[in-house]
Amino acid sequence: MYLKKAFWSDALTGAGAGAGNTPYDVSASSLTTSPEIEELVKSLDNDRLYREVTLALRTGLKDARAEFSFLRLRALRTLLNFLRSVASSDSTIALFSQSQSIPELQVVPVLFQHSLKDWDDQKVANLDHIFDVEPLKIAGPSSDAEVALALRVLEGCCLLHRQSSVLAHEHKAIHVLMNILSTRGALERGVCLDALVSLMLDSSSNQMDFDECNGIEEVALLIRDQQVDENLRLKCGEFLLLLIGHVNGRDLSIHEDIKRLLGEKSASLIWAASQFGSTLDPEQRLTALQIQARRVLESVDLY
Repeated sequence: MYLKKAFWSDALTGAGAGAGNTPYDVSASSLTTSPEIEELVKSLDNDRLYREVTLALRTGLKDARAEFSFLRLRALRTLLNFLRSVASSDSTIALFSQSQSIPELQVVPVLFQHSLKDWDDQKVANLDHIFDVEPLKIAGPSSDAEVALALRVLEGCCLLHRQSSVLAHEHKAIHVLMNILSTRGALERGVCLDALVSLMLDSSSNQMDFDECNGIEEVALLIRDQQVDENLRLKCGEFLLLLIGHVNGRDLSIHEDIKRLLGEKSASLIWAASQFGSTLDPEQRLTALQIQARRVLESVDLY
């Protein structure tokens, strides 16, 4: 997508540095002193960026609705790269948020209608459709890689655009993700925990759905099971730290649930460690989170 820089913007901002290289250098140099031209260039940039945003979304969402998993997988990679490009500046984030008010450009509904769909619903109960004029349309089930990428795209949408969490709630997102957490492999489960955090951030409705699904108990079962992949158990520890420290830490019932499921020592450690490093930079914060998650896992193993 990748949101290329416009040639007229380079000519305006870099006229002095590149004088003599193009036939436009003299005029560009004279135009840099004109506020009207600068305003025109800014307007052209915004229009161009919005066209690129909408084009990228239309292109990616077209294949994200495809019948075949490999096409949906390719589209999800494109959408994920697009979201990373969007996150690079506040102006592109604002344009993306603006685009999500248009139903045909909304990403979240497409994810739940296709890649994150429960494919058991498509089981053929009878063969009556073979006598119909219209053939039965059946799409291929989602692969593990497709589900993992779809969860990453969902996470990115919710972090960049808070209303995406509302759209996800309308598609029973928490119920879908809890099903993935209990039935899928380690790859999808780890990404699922990250997506759950982004869904519940500043969303009381999704937090209530998580409570209704006994989410804390499901995560506690994973972290206590020593047969589960260690990286997934560490991810569960990180999830509990983020849940208490940043998502829903004011709810004392969560602390009581953790104490009941993991023991008082682990609950106290999670409660204390969840308050880590609010003044640290993002890289240091991530390192601190991983260290604290390791300590939580060790305390659970001793319980």
